[in-house]
Amino acid sequence: MKVAFCTQDMQHVDAHFGWAKNIAIYEVGRDGYSFVETCQFGGSMFEDGNEDKLVPKLEALADVAIVYLSAIGASAAARVVAKKIHPVKVEASESITALLDRLVTTINGNPPPWLRKAMSAGQPQTFDFDEEE
Repeated sequence: MKVAFCTQDMQHVDAHFGWAKNIAIYEVGRDGYSFVETCQFGGSMFEDGNEDKLVPKLEALADVAIVYLSAIGASAAARVVAKKIHPVKVEASESITALLDRLVTTINGNPPPWLRKAMSAGQPQTFDFDEEE
């Protein structure tokens, strides 16, 4: 699954979703994680109420299951959740690698229901409809 991190310095989750200059995206699985890409944003990111600034960020997160951030406004949170992306608020300046390491450990342990759902997003569902006789 792909996981995104709102960051200014590319090392820490230190950015509000709407104000993030960068969103670092990683592929995360049971065996670990790998860097995929950085999406960079400019323009008038600091204008509260400017919903247009969210459009490129939402497009960049199109195939992401989880986004880590230091803060997010209510309107942006609703739009993220509507795209079936799980926002996770963390303490400012938390290390991206530490969060990735914890996420891999959690995936390999007993992940909470929201994480199991995020991990299965985008995967085909299979059902066993064996009839009972």
